Amino acid sequence: MSVDNKNGWERERRVHFDEIVTNYDKIRWDYPKELYNDIFNYTKNNDKKAIEIGAGTGKATTHFLEAGYNVTAIELSKKMAEFLQNKYKGNDNLTIIISAFEDTLYDKKNYDLIYAASSFHWVDAKIGCPKVFRLLRSGGTIALFRYNVIAARGEKLYEDIQAVYEKHYYDFYTTNIRPVKKTKEDFKKPSEILHGFGFEDLRAYGFSDISMQFYDLSQTFGAEEYIRWLDTMSDQRGLPDDNRAALYAGVRKAIENHGGNHTIDYIFQLYMGRKK
Repeated sequence: MSVDNKNGWERERRVHFDEIVTNYDKIRWDYPKELYNDIFNYTKNNDKKAIEIGAGTGKATTHFLEAGYNVTAIELSKKMAEFLQNKYKGNDNLTIIISAFEDTLYDKKNYDLIYAASSFHWVDAKIGCPKVFRLLRSGGTIALFRYNVIAARGEKLYEDIQAVYEKHYYDFYTTNIRPVKKTKEDFKKPSEILHGFGFEDLRAYGFSDISMQFYDLSQTFGAEEYIRWLDTMSDQRGLPDDNRAALYAGVRKAIENHGGNHTIDYIFQLYMGRKK
């Protein structure tokens, strides 16, 4: 059975993280230190009151708490929220709200910073962007950051893995679109901002002093570790069990045939704006 015009990242799939909390926390990366420093340097009139949209297991939360922020973490997943509560037990600077950001009733208009780490694509931007603008005080900052995997087109291991995807992934998600190698200039395009964040331009929602920064990072996985990483991705988890098992087996074999390690190149992306 195929799913036409879907890709596994539909908004209704954002609840799947409840199933993978421990693996998510162990296998997902942190963000470059320079990215956090750029956020801290960008913010002004800072009383250090922040909202985090989609806090997950606290990969980004830790850095803002350590920087002295009072963080209201909004997290839809109940098990993720429980993980956060246990992780930061006794920390009076963290408040956790179990909700989708669109559904929260906060309207205090006194936040210095609202940020989202690889989570804003799950938000309905037509609701989320105006809401962020309302909740920020004058001079407040929106900071959205995410990772972009760079397709290693032409490399033998990458192409062998793509051959496995043709058999077990693209026979379910029926699309003619395939990964292409992109540059930092590509990620500045409105179409790529739309793909990554769910809207084309922060200016359309009243933000100014727009900043976009990029950070290069590579990570090497062993075969089993890479499979665990894949299994935190919504599109992989959206596959039927048979497809997913065959995909993982084929990818594992491809990596093992090439020495047992797979290196992924990322471009991390930070997109910021300010409320005047």
